[in-house]
Amino acid sequence: MLIFLFAFLILYWILGVIGVLDSLSHLLSTAGFGNPKTGFHFHGYWIFSRLFLIGLAGTVVWSLVNLFVALLYNLVSDVVGGVQVTLSERR
Repeated sequence: MLIFLFAFLILYWILGVIGVLDSLSHLLSTAGFGNPKTGFHFHGYWIFSRLFLIGLAGTVVWSLVNLFVALLYNLVSDVVGGVQVTLSERR
């Protein structure tokens, strides 16, 4: 998830440098989005802070899911008896 955040950050920076974000902001403000006085603007801090919070929540949720699956696997393994592998010696 952190790699995607850095990739999006680099993409956002490149789009800002070549002027795509400004032209997109101008297009959206002429289409009627945003404040009529100031127009439409992309706020990088707001975008990346929300992405960070979503990533943090996803990390916590998947950690809990993995904990539950490991607990369930261990319970089933105890009930069934598990898999036993016997290796024979070479002659």
